[in-house]
Amino acid sequence: MSSISQILCTFVSIDFYMKRRFLLILFLVFLTTQVDAQSTASKQVATFKIEAPQLKTHKTIWVYTPKTYSDSTKTYPVIYMFDAQNLFDAKTSYVGEWKVDEYLDTLKNQDVIIVGIEHGNEKRLEELTPYPHETYGGGKGDTFIQFIINTVKPHIDVVYRTKPEAEHTTIFGSSLGGLMAFYATVSYPETFSKAGVFSPSFWVSSKIFDLATTVEIPSSSKFYFLAGTKEGESMVPDLEKMVALLISKGVKPSQIQQKVIEGGEHNEALWGSNFPTAFQWLMTSKDQD
Repeated sequence: MSSISQILCTFVSIDFYMKRRFLLILFLVFLTTQVDAQSTASKQVATFKIEAPQLKTHKTIWVYTPKTYSDSTKTYPVIYMFDAQNLFDAKTSYVGEWKVDEYLDTLKNQDVIIVGIEHGNEKRLEELTPYPHETYGGGKGDTFIQFIINTVKPHIDVVYRTKPEAEHTTIFGSSLGGLMAFYATVSYPETFSKAGVFSPSFWVSSKIFDLATTVEIPSSSKFYFLAGTKEGESMVPDLEKMVALLISKGVKPSQIQQKVIEGGEHNEALWGSNFPTAFQWLMTSKDQD
């Protein structure tokens, strides 16, 4: 797929109030494709392809292992993350990376395995929405989660030294990925106990609020919510509505961290700069035993 096709596909799948940024993003793509971009991924990052029978395709999976991994026999907690193209490598990210690997490389005694699952470019909206949007369609998000639970996670747990239990398993994403991280944690608490929910696209369907109302959320679940004030009119109110809903149904305030960034925009700069704080809050001391 050409660079221009990729940006068009990504544009369709991001929050729709961000369309005004399209010309700027397109310009950046033209600019960056003039240079032979070099990979910025850490040496701790590897990739592999795996069949995704649930999605009738193959997916590229990115895996970060801590520097201590090869010299130890320890087992590690795992964070599953959406949109792997944007997490580790400026070469594959269309407007900047999160620098997850650079941050983790600086840590001591806080080791974790990160598993990034690539989005499907033009199929991103389809894959990362648990319910269809009335205009834009989608709605195969649960199938994507089944791929993670039944294909990716079993493979990771066999190939790598993981702590496979839910208490040591986190799922993390932004925008549509933030929506899916929340959906996965409340729908499958037996697999995911913690969620990093950045700029969640709750606007896709009100059914996500209905789901949160009806499911039982264990006392072991933890949610880190993040939004910026310049992400559109509905972003912060929707996030606050969800947090209030969770608390009203008995989720303890200690299970929730909510952060609103004044002036924060819907981009990798917001998400990458706030990943360290969210990571620190989500990773309990038990995960570092």
